[in-house]
Amino acid sequence: MNPYIAPLEEMRFVLRELADIESVSRLTDAEALADPELVDAILEEGARFAKEVLAPLDSVGDREGARWSEEGVTTAPGFSAAYAKFIESGWNNVSIPAEYGGQGLPNLLCTALQEMFVSANKAFCFCPELTSFAVKALANAASEPLKSFYIPKLVSGEWTATMNLTEPQAGSDVGALRTRAVLQADGSYRLFGQKIFISYGEHDLTDNIVHLVLARIPGAPEGSKGVSLFLVPKFLPEEGRPGQRNDVQCTGVEHKLGNHASPTCTLVYGGSGEGAVGWLVGEENKGLQAMFVMVNSARFNVGLEGVALSERAYQQALAYARERVQGRAVGGGAVSVPIIQHPDVRRMLLVMRSQAEAMRAVAYVLAAERDLAARHDDPVIRRERQAFVDLMIPIFKGWASETGIDVTSTSIQVHGGLGYIEESGVSQPLRDVRVSAIYEGTTSIQAHDLVERKLVRDGGAALRAWLSQVHLTLNILGQAGGEDLASIEFNLSSAVESLQAAAEWALANYRERPLEVLAGSVPLLRLCGIVAGGWQMARAALAAKRLHGDPAFLRRKLLSARFYATHVLPQAEGLAVIAMHGGESVMALDEAAF
Repeated sequence: MNPYIAPLEEMRFVLRELADIESVSRLTDAEALADPELVDAILEEGARFAKEVLAPLDSVGDREGARWSEEGVTTAPGFSAAYAKFIESGWNNVSIPAEYGGQGLPNLLCTALQEMFVSANKAFCFCPELTSFAVKALANAASEPLKSFYIPKLVSGEWTATMNLTEPQAGSDVGALRTRAVLQADGSYRLFGQKIFISYGEHDLTDNIVHLVLARIPGAPEGSKGVSLFLVPKFLPEEGRPGQRNDVQCTGVEHKLGNHASPTCTLVYGGSGEGAVGWLVGEENKGLQAMFVMVNSARFNVGLEGVALSERAYQQALAYARERVQGRAVGGGAVSVPIIQHPDVRRMLLVMRSQAEAMRAVAYVLAAERDLAARHDDPVIRRERQAFVDLMIPIFKGWASETGIDVTSTSIQVHGGLGYIEESGVSQPLRDVRVSAIYEGTTSIQAHDLVERKLVRDGGAALRAWLSQVHLTLNILGQAGGEDLASIEFNLSSAVESLQAAAEWALANYRERPLEVLAGSVPLLRLCGIVAGGWQMARAALAAKRLHGDPAFLRRKLLSARFYATHVLPQAEGLAVIAMHGGESVMALDEAAF
C-alpha cells in the first residue's frame, strides 16, 4: 500500500484563495492565522504526524481490529502508543477553546488537520474526535461542578468520552429510546438501559471513559421532548482518580464492514440491578438541545470523512496507474505502457481528483463560515453566516459522504482485479467511508432536513442568499474571458438554473404533496452539493488565472475545474428532473405490490 502524503500545496491554496483565511485571522483569538509561516509549520507538522505515526497503523488496524473479552476491549497493536503520541503532541485539543485548556484554533485550520488525520487513519480519529465534541457539549450545558471536574481530564486526553444515542428499537428515532434515569436523594441518577453502536465505548487507551447518555426520566413527555442528557463515567471518580467501577458494561463489539480498529460497542447500563450512576447535563427533557452541539459538529466531520477518504483513494489509484504497465497506447506502439496513458483510466482519475478538490473546497469554506458565525464582532454578519452554515451542513454531509463512496469505489476500478483482492488494501477506503452515509443521520435524513427545516421553514431565503453569491462568481467568469473559463461559466450557469427550478418546485409543492417532494429530496440534496462544488471549482479557476505562482500547479487547478464543469456539473439537469418529477412514481406503487 502506498503511503499517505498530505496534499499541502492544495490545502494552502484552498485556505488562502477560497476559504479566506485572512478574514478568519482577524477574528478574536485567531490572530495566529495571520502568520503564514506559523500556519505552514502547523500544517507540515500535522502532515508529518499523519504520515509517520497514523498512516502506518491504518492497515494494521484494519487487519487486526479491536477485540472484546469479558475483561474489556483491546485496541489494535500500536494504537495505544499512537494515542499517547497524539496527546503528547497536543493534537487532541487543537479545537477546544483556550478557556478550557485547549489551543482554541479556528475551525478552518482544525478542518485541514482533521482531513490529514482521517486520511491517514480514520478508525483512530473517532476517539479524540468524540472527546472534543463532548467537551464542547459539557462546556455549553453542564453545571459548574461537572465542568470543573471532568473537562480538564478530557482536554488533557487523560480520559476520553462517547456519545450514547442509539438503541436497538429506536435507531435514528431518538424519541423512541427507552433508557431510563431515576433520580436519587443525593441529586444523582441511576440509569438502566442498553445503547448500541457506541464508538470507543470501551477500550484500553485511557483508564476512564466518560459517557454522555440520552435517557428518559420517569414521567417525562413522550417522544424527543422527554429526552434528557446524562454524564455517566466508566469509573466513579475518587479525588480526581478513577475509583469504583460504575454499573455500565460493554457486552460486545460489532463485526463491521470497515473501521475495524474502532470498537463499536454495545453498552448495558444497570445490568447488575443497581443502575449506573450519572448526573444530569443541562435541564430535564432538553437533552437533545444539549447534545446538538455534538451532533452538528459530528455531521460536518462525517462529511469531511468523504473528502479525506477520497484523497486517500485517489493517491492509491494514481500511484498504481503510473506503475501498472498493461496494454499498448491507443495511438499505436510496440510496447506496453502504464495504464495512466489509457483514456478511460485518465477519466476515472480526474473524476476522483476533481471531486476530492471540490469537496475539500466546500469543507474549508464552510469551516471558515462556522468561525465567522461564532466569533465575528458584527451580529448581522454572525446571523448571515449562521444561516449559510445551517443550510450547508446537511448538504455537505449528505453529498460528501455519498460522493466519497463513489470515489473510493472508482479507485477499485482503476486497480482492476488487484483492487478486488483484500491484501492490496485498495478496498479499505471504500469499506471505511461507506458508513459515512449512514451514521449521524442518513443521507435521506439530511435530505429531509434540507427540505423541511432549511427550505420550507424560511421560504427558501437562505438558499437564494447562497445562490446570489454563486451568481456573483458567474458574473466574474463572464467578464474574465478565455475558453476554459467560458466552459466553466456555461456549465455552472446551467446547473444553477436546474437547482433553482428544482428548489422552487419543492417549495411550491411541499404543502400539497409532501411525500412526492421528500421522495425527490436526496436527488435535490446531491444537486445542491454538485453546484456547491462547481461554485468553488469556478472560484479556484479564477484564482488560478489571477495568481503568479507555480505554473504547473495553477494549470492543474484550472484543468481540474474545467473537467468538473464538463463531467460533473451536467449531472445537475438529470437530478433536477428526478427531484421534480420522480416522486410521483415512487409513491404510486401500492405497498403490497413491492
